[in-house]
Amino acid sequence: MASTSAAPLKKDGRLIVISGPSGVGKGTLIQKLFDDHPNTFAFTVSHTTRAPRAGEVDGVNYFFVDHETFANLVAEGGFVEHATFSGNRYGTSKKTIADQTAKGLVVVLDIEMYGVKQIQANPSIEARYIFIKPPTFEALEKRLRGRGTEKDEDIQKRLTQAKAEIEYADTGVHDKVIVNDDLEKAYQELKEFIFS
Repeated sequence: MASTSAAPLKKDGRLIVISGPSGVGKGTLIQKLFDDHPNTFAFTVSHTTRAPRAGEVDGVNYFFVDHETFANLVAEGGFVEHATFSGNRYGTSKKTIADQTAKGLVVVLDIEMYGVKQIQANPSIEARYIFIKPPTFEALEKRLRGRGTEKDEDIQKRLTQAKAEIEYADTGVHDKVIVNDDLEKAYQELKEFIFS
């Protein structure tokens, strides 16, 4: 059931950029926002050069493209942000943002620090920046280990990346920093900021 506690969102075309380290609860907060406010927000479908995983559908989960197509899109300025992870490239295209905005939806991007830096460096893109922060670094490590889905070396990589992202957020580059020590409290802060 949709929440009615927030004022109507001013759909001014600005992106909502949400970032934070892996395991901090970004996905849960974003899903709650989408569930409570249907027909208000939209994700974009990213492009990637990696092969589809079982069950993934082109144009739904990702736009699966080859390296040459991806490089051409970069050269044409087709992405608002792009990065390389584990030898594969990922990017958010300007066209997918424009398509969702044209439907009257507010685009939410869940991206990491490098994507935030790229978007902030582009004066033609207007966005609001939110960083989801763990209550402590130890709490984040406990969450990552509690998932039981990754090897220790992968957790260490995520923790190293998390440290860099938290240090970057501590420089004051985001419009709002939300400490996710209590999911409902963090969600209320997120809604209050977005709908203000």
